[in-house]
Parts: sequence; structure tokens; C-alpha cells
Amino acid sequence: MAKAALSLGGNIGDVRATIAEALRLLEGAGVRLVARSSDYRTRPWGKTDQPDFTNVSAVVETVLTPLLLLATCLDVERQLGRVRHERWGPRLIDIDLIAYDDVRMDTPELTLPHRHAHERGFVLIPLAEIAPDLLIGDRTVAELAARFANDPIEKL
Repeated sequence: MAKAALSLGGNIGDVRATIAEALRLLEGAGVRLVARSSDYRTRPWGKTDQPDFTNVSAVVETVLTPLLLLATCLDVERQLGRVRHERWGPRLIDIDLIAYDDVRMDTPELTLPHRHAHERGFVLIPLAEIAPDLLIGDRTVAELAARFANDPIEKL
């Protein structure tokens, strides 16, 4: 079994219920939830003129390869009604694969660890709650998250 870190979030509708449903659907598709962070309210990243997000991190175990896990996450997004209109825009649900064991890859479909994880407090703060020793590149999540300690990220 491989361990993977996921980041889930959204800012349209009942996001907390949608995240719970996304995790349930993932568990029905060959993924076992190991740990789930608290819910966090975060400011938008990239495109800032939109409502705040609710974000969660999860650590999962799976027999799926990284590309199959990514495809499963995208399928769950579609099942929940996600339509991609604009990059970094409002969304019902977003599921990002942040890390997968110690795999490093850079393909057109997937980069591991996630290419922006180290820049995103909304990923690192929730992930530090459940996997502080996880390595993103050559640094732990706890080390990376420390630089976002003063960001307006609120545990719900």
C-alpha cells in the first residue's frame, strides 16, 4: 500500500458536506482514509476576487498508482458536479494530489510532490495537523507550514 497526501477544498455550496462526500467516494474507489485534518477557512489563492474557501487535508493509503489515484480524484470531482470554468476560480470541489510516498515525477499529467504545495498555506497548515513529518521536496510539512503561521487561516 502506498501513502498519499491529498488537499481538498471548495468555495461554492455546502463545501464541508461536499468534502465529506468526496472522501466517502474515494474510499469506495480503492482509497483508505488514514487521517483527516480539521476544516479550515482560507482566502483564495491565485484569483482573489471570490469567496473564501474551506480546505482539508487527508492522508490516504491506496494500491492505485499515482496516475490512477489522480484519475480517481478527478472522477470524484466530476461525480460531485465540478466543471472547470477558469483557472483558480470558484469551485464546488477540488482534490489535489500533494505527495505519494517518496515518488518524484514531472509529467504533463502530474507533478509530485505538487509543484505549488510549498507556496500554499491552505495546503500546508491542514497537512501539518495530520502529517507534520511528511516530506515535500527536502523539507517537512511542519517546516514549510511555519512560514504561514501568521496567515489568516482559521480552523473551523
